Amino acid sequence: FFKQKTAYEIKECDWSSDGCSSDLQRDALAAFSRDRVVLFAGGLGTPFLTTDTTAAMRASEMRCDAILKATNVDGIYTADPKKDPTATRYDRLTFDEAIRRDLKVLDTAAFALARDNAIPIIVFALREHGALIDVLKGSGRATVVAGREA
Repeated sequence: FFKQKTAYEIKECDWSSDGCSSDLQRDALAAFSRDRVVLFAGGLGTPFLTTDTTAAMRASEMRCDAILKATNVDGIYTADPKKDPTATRYDRLTFDEAIRRDLKVLDTAAFALARDNAIPIIVFALREHGALIDVLKGSGRATVVAGREA
């Protein structure tokens, strides 16, 4: 699913101004061209936009291969597994299914923006040792949201 790549350090960026259009954006694009992994973190600091929507916006702008969403559980469930013992985990969902089922792991705007730009979202456990590396290798326990309904 993913090639193993070397991480590349990008300095801090103030996305809230006019976007990260300076050397940092060029650095990120240059890193991508060398098959490096670039990690973006943080929000825009603007009202009415969640960090999920911000992540989808940045991923779309940078033409990213995927959005990785680290959460307290190992994927997307039918209900909150901490509150509902009958909740079951999805291995895969389409964007349309996630929106139609009103799954609260991300907001609808983030799902729609990722869908419209064909960027898969991978939801995995934040606190599970090695989970990020496993996701990058294409293994591990996670939910992949991708594609549209036919």
